[in-house]
Amino acid sequence: MPSKHKIWAQLPPLPKDQLVSQVQKYESAGLEGIWSSQTFGAPFVPLAAAAAVSTKLKLGTGIALAFVRSPLDTATMALDVDTISGGRLVLGLGSSAKMLIDAFGMEYGKPLKHMREVIGLIRQIVAKGHTGELGLLEGEYHTLDLRHFRTLAPPTRTEIPIFMPAVFEKACQMAGELANGLLGHPLWSDKWIKEQVFANVDTGLKQTGRNRSEIDINLNVFVAVNKDKREAINDARANIAYYSQSEQYHRYFEYIGFGKEAKAIQDAFTRNDFTAMSAACSDEMVEAIALVGPADEVRRRMSERAELADSITPVIPHFGLTPEKAAFYLDGIADCFYGN
Repeated sequence: MPSKHKIWAQLPPLPKDQLVSQVQKYESAGLEGIWSSQTFGAPFVPLAAAAAVSTKLKLGTGIALAFVRSPLDTATMALDVDTISGGRLVLGLGSSAKMLIDAFGMEYGKPLKHMREVIGLIRQIVAKGHTGELGLLEGEYHTLDLRHFRTLAPPTRTEIPIFMPAVFEKACQMAGELANGLLGHPLWSDKWIKEQVFANVDTGLKQTGRNRSEIDINLNVFVAVNKDKREAINDARANIAYYSQSEQYHRYFEYIGFGKEAKAIQDAFTRNDFTAMSAACSDEMVEAIALVGPADEVRRRMSERAELADSITPVIPHFGLTPEKAAFYLDGIADCFYGN
C-alpha cells in the first residue's frame, strides 16, 4: 500500500533465526523502523540483535520504562545500541501505569515531573558522558555522582532522538515541549486523536517556540485485517479489554463514551477474571479503538485516523491470540500496509 506516512513495525524478542528473518523482511519492505516494547524485560536487547543484521531500519524502544532503572543505565544502554547500529536508535521513554512500576519495586512519583527529570539527565549523559565533566547531577528523584564517570569513547551521536508516549492531554503537551516524537497510545480513538492530541501537542510546541516539523507524531494502532469482520472483532476483544484494565485510564474512556464498559473491565481485572473482562468489552468499544475488518475498510480508517500524523505503527491485537492467528494477522498488516 503506497502511503504518505512512514511505517513502523513491532519486534518482540524472538529466537535468532526468526528475529533475523523478521528484521530482514522489514528492511527489504522499506519500513522506517521497528519498535521493541518493554513489559518485564528491557527492550534494548532485541534492538541490539536487530542492529547487527540491518543497515537502514531505525531501532526504537517503544517504550522503555523510564522509572525502573537509573537514568545512567538507560543512557548507557541507549549509547551502546546507537553505537552498534551506527546511529539508528530512537529512545522511546514512558512512565506507564503505576501498577507496572510497582512490579519492579521502583518509585513512580509524579509521572510528568519524574519524566522531565529523567529525560534531562539522559540527555546530559548522552551529550557529555565521554568528557568526564558531568560532576554531581541532582534532582528530586535521582542523584547521580558522575565525578569519576566517563564512557570509553565519544558517542556515535551526542543527541539521540527521544519519543514520549501519551494517553492524556498533559503528556501530549510535554511531548510537544520536550520530545523529538510522540508515540500515540494504541487505545486512542478517532475522537480523542482529533479533539485532543494535536491541539495539546501544539500547546507544548508553543511553550518552547518549536515548529510542528520538529516532532514526529507516530500513531500506534491495533489492526486486525480479516474478510470476516465479526471474527476480527471477536479476536481483538480480549486485547482491548486487557489494555483497558488500568483505573488511570477511566477518565479517557468516559470521554470517548465507554466509561461503563471500562469500569466493568477494571472491576473484573481486580478479580483476575479475564473472561469477564472480555465480555464487558462491547463490539462498539472494539471498533472505536481497533481497525478491524476487510483490508479496504482498514486502509480507509487508517487514512482518516492518521491524516495529521507523520508515521504509523499498525500492530496486531496480540493478547489472547493463538500463534496461528497472530501469524495470520501479521500477514494481514504486511499485505495491507507494506506489500510483503
